[in-house]
Amino acid sequence: MTPSTMSYPILDPGKPVAVRAGQTALAVMAKAPRAGKVKTRLSPPLTPEQAADLNICFLKDTAENIASASVPGGAVGVISYTPAGDEGLFDNLLPVDFTLIPQRGDGFGERLFATAQDLLSCGYGSVCLIDSDSPTVPVAAFEQAIAELQREGDRIVIGPAMDGGYYLIGLKRAHPELFAEITWSTPSVLSETVAAAKKADIEVVVLPLWYDVDDGETLELLTAELLGDAQPPFATLAGYRAEHTRAYLRSLRSRGGES
Repeated sequence: MTPSTMSYPILDPGKPVAVRAGQTALAVMAKAPRAGKVKTRLSPPLTPEQAADLNICFLKDTAENIASASVPGGAVGVISYTPAGDEGLFDNLLPVDFTLIPQRGDGFGERLFATAQDLLSCGYGSVCLIDSDSPTVPVAAFEQAIAELQREGDRIVIGPAMDGGYYLIGLKRAHPELFAEITWSTPSVLSETVAAAKKADIEVVVLPLWYDVDDGETLELLTAELLGDAQPPFATLAGYRAEHTRAYLRSLRSRGGES
């Protein structure tokens, strides 16, 4: 018997839904998982195919993590994906109640801002833009972000990453100054974003520090966390267990594919 395919609805910013006004959209910024197109900085030590498989594990774990943080009726999971037309590559990877929305724009900052605009246009009261490279972010960080965004008043929440960027930015309005003239993919992304928020007189709430997995060094940190039960030295909270990633790293180790 052939298993059924689970695909996911695609949101339309031109069709807002009133019930979403009380919800936070937890949107994972994701590339379609094609070998040679995702996690390329992990090749080596991994092959392009292994890096793509690991990316799928990251996506599954991140989706399940934010689903577990979603207060019933208060937050929902979304995948903001690129490129348009590759939505079928997400079939069967996500919790059943997730939705998809295609990314717009050229540069990374443009795509982040456009995703925030589009989700707010869909009717959501607030949005968190979440990276797909941090599968062990503590669930408490997502829960804090939701709670802060559902308070009265305008603010942003930001989750600082060890490399000077951020793993999450949450907002209630689409503030273009948070994404314009930021030096992306550098250690100053976080500081530049916080400075832009303060210049615009927007309250900033800082979440616990965590890390992205985008090179061999951070892959070793992830492996130590998931296979060696070694909490990252900067961590103040226990990380998410990320069982899909844990199992894949264990299989790589048993085959000698990751030191």
